[in-house]
Amino acid sequence: MEQAIKGQIPQGEISHSPLYEAILRLRKNKIAVAGLVIITIFLIMAIFAPWLAPHDPLEQSLYSKLKPPFWAEGGEWRYPLGTDDFGRDLLSRIIYGARISMVVGLVAVAIALFFGTIAGALAGFYRGWIDNVIMRLMDILLAFPPILLAIVIVAFLGPSLENAMVAIGVVNIPRYARIVRGSVMEEYGKDYVQGARALGAGDFRLIFVHIMPNCLAPLIVQTTLGFASAILEAAALSFLGLGAQPPTPEWGAMLANGRALILRAWWAVTFPGLMILFAVLGFNLLGDGLRDALDPRLRE
Repeated sequence: MEQAIKGQIPQGEISHSPLYEAILRLRKNKIAVAGLVIITIFLIMAIFAPWLAPHDPLEQSLYSKLKPPFWAEGGEWRYPLGTDDFGRDLLSRIIYGARISMVVGLVAVAIALFFGTIAGALAGFYRGWIDNVIMRLMDILLAFPPILLAIVIVAFLGPSLENAMVAIGVVNIPRYARIVRGSVMEEYGKDYVQGARALGAGDFRLIFVHIMPNCLAPLIVQTTLGFASAILEAAALSFLGLGAQPPTPEWGAMLANGRALILRAWWAVTFPGLMILFAVLGFNLLGDGLRDALDPRLRE
């Protein structure tokens, strides 16, 4: 130990914390880094939208209807990605759409993570009839296709972006509940849990102070992948007219507005669709990289 402190042992022989090793593995994963770069770009667009957007996303101009991108024939430099059928700047609407998509992902994942974690922790810790009741309820939710169940919930609550976020969060609760339940059941029988119980720790402290910190790795991966699912499902609901309502600059709503113009103005549907593609791709790539980095079986 003294030799290690004095630097006489090579640095490679000194063990690092699991978190440090996970970060090193994540940095070496080029695909995960690419996903992180994509997500960072969208976050910058979302945070600095008022400064990055060249125009007001809701401003209409009948004299600028269906202007093509600046490199296409007849395009103008003041509309880099063209305009829609109301003369609104497509680039500005896409930039503001990144803010809406990030908020949708954050709120929906937060709802699913909060309730799914509580349900899974209670089911895995107490087991018995509590486990049966909670998991049978989760099985009922899983029996429906996610987008169909989200449509039913939004139809009941009323079409709006807020209700779409709630519906997406509710639909994804079973994913987190099942992950947390399995992790808690695996950790429950370990010595540190029994030792904490012997020292007088209550159920709440055992679950959320001792057990849950050791269940974070699969939750982090699922949360990252959940962002991608939430963005895609929100776009689908908006495309069907059940999510963001006009004139909100949301990518799915922009696709719905431009589908009738696909032969006359290809840019009205191409660029919003590409934004959905890259946003979902970025979170999926990062999620796969986190899964590999946090998997203890990959540690040397």
